[in-house]
Amino acid sequence: MSIVELRKVTVLGLAREKTEALEALQRAGCAHLVSLRPDTRAKDDKPTERPEDCLQALKYLKASGRRRHQVVDVPDFDVDRTVAEVLDNRQRVRETVDRHDMLAKRIKDREPWGDFEFPDRDDLGGYRFWFYIVPLSKKSALAGLELPWEIVYQDNLSAYVLVISPDEPPASLLPVARIHTGSESLATLKRQLEETEIELDALKANRDGLTRWIHLLEQNIASAEDSAALGYAQSLTRDDDALFAVQGWVPVDNLDDMQAYADEHGLALLVEEPSKTDEPPTLLDNADAVAGGADLVSFYQTPAYSGWDPSTIVLFSFALFFAMILGDAGYGLLLTGLLGMFWKRMGGSDIGRRMRSLFAVITVLSVGYGVLAGSYFGLNPAPDSVLGSLQVLELDNFNAMIRLSVIIGALHVALANVMAARVHRRWRDRVVPLSWNAVIAGALLLWLFGMGDSGSEPMAILSWLLMIAGALGVLAFGSDREVKTPKDALFRFLGGLLSLTNITKVFGDVLSYLRLFALGLASASLAITFNQLADDAAAASPGAGLLLKILILTLGHGLNLALAIVSGVVHGLRLNFIEFFNWGMEKEGYPFRPFRKKEIEL
Repeated sequence: MSIVELRKVTVLGLAREKTEALEALQRAGCAHLVSLRPDTRAKDDKPTERPEDCLQALKYLKASGRRRHQVVDVPDFDVDRTVAEVLDNRQRVRETVDRHDMLAKRIKDREPWGDFEFPDRDDLGGYRFWFYIVPLSKKSALAGLELPWEIVYQDNLSAYVLVISPDEPPASLLPVARIHTGSESLATLKRQLEETEIELDALKANRDGLTRWIHLLEQNIASAEDSAALGYAQSLTRDDDALFAVQGWVPVDNLDDMQAYADEHGLALLVEEPSKTDEPPTLLDNADAVAGGADLVSFYQTPAYSGWDPSTIVLFSFALFFAMILGDAGYGLLLTGLLGMFWKRMGGSDIGRRMRSLFAVITVLSVGYGVLAGSYFGLNPAPDSVLGSLQVLELDNFNAMIRLSVIIGALHVALANVMAARVHRRWRDRVVPLSWNAVIAGALLLWLFGMGDSGSEPMAILSWLLMIAGALGVLAFGSDREVKTPKDALFRFLGGLLSLTNITKVFGDVLSYLRLFALGLASASLAITFNQLADDAAAASPGAGLLLKILILTLGHGLNLALAIVSGVVHGLRLNFIEFFNWGMEKEGYPFRPFRKKEIEL
């Protein structure tokens, strides 16, 4: 796990060759460009122009259930016409679906009244028919009607009432809303519905036919984004009548490529190390097996270039926390089986391969922790069995599990302080995080070995010495203020006192890891409860009880597994992103975005 070392590279060339030089730099694809015009763009801005219509058309086509053979080479391919045709199809499908749904509802409302044609309004003396379905419980409301009405049909639940009036009756006429049957007959509505379904089938077939252009549309989008990125790069350069300059951050391993690029195009190249005032982007470099940790870290924040890469630590700590919350080898094996089903499919993309490596670590630790806890879908193996001999944890032993959770929390926070101390160059900056570790170690040893009737007096003395030494270290070096006058000494002392108030935070963060015990116990208790309910159901009814038992076990363990997964993800990430990052990550950076082409050049 590491943050890639970068160099600041400045390229200088003739103004008339600017576009050609930037296009070549885009093909090289190894530089994160920064602005040489300080008043224009922030360091982590990126081009925002995107071919939205083309993206919408492509998304619509990819959602089709059928794809035609892809056309890969059409010299006169008209992108605008194809996009317009796709979007027109999408709009017509929406309108047709709306019309289909409206007709289906009209038919449903009209069917209880039968198939008939409305007479002309003149034949009724200007009167019209209004339809109501009145529940029998509210039938008494009909007695108060002053308008002509008739019950044309009645079933066990409702009365179908026809009211005659020249104008629409008020909404308060009856305790139910009127039925909107429309002016068309039932036969006409069914014919219109059939015509709509035929039209919808034709539109879907046309959509399926348009899917043959997906490849070319993707190529066009990539080309459009490349053009937008090139225009963005041109806005970052410093120009005059004769020369242009472009600047960016380049990985050390790519400096030879940059030199070759400059030599090929007759450009001047200046390579500099980052200065104290520079804020380079962050490019993480992790082995494929643990690259999923970088995705977890980037989900929350990007480490600063001057900081450290927590990817591997976050990967394994998150997997461990997830396993402790899941707390069952049976659930872990079930997740392993699901991962195996999708293993090959996930290998089709970079993100898929990273995610399956992450899931593999999670499932292995989940099974391993479940075996140590001796829990298999809430069942415990016999003590004299092979699986029983592997059990070393008792989830219902509150004291032991609380101690385990607090120890894990203390070690996790202490590790964050160690990593924070490592990145500091001055020894004075390392004192505070290491001092907090002394406080944590002293408090943990005092709680474990120096308290109560069985406590050791020498261990208690050692614990207090560690805590006092740690507190003095925070007090002395918690402020960076230089002491030149008595006033500076006073403010430095007050700054140290202010830093020392974080003592409540460090203990609160360590105790926050008790959620691992609480959630793991809740998951195990639910599994045992569902097993007991299933056994009781089977015993109560020897015949149908077996089916009921299977149903309870399936639904119960399915629900418990879903809750455990949600808890494991949420709280596993929270302990890393909040407690761990609060002590180990002092600054936030911004990601390395290479200026490179997306279009595949054949």
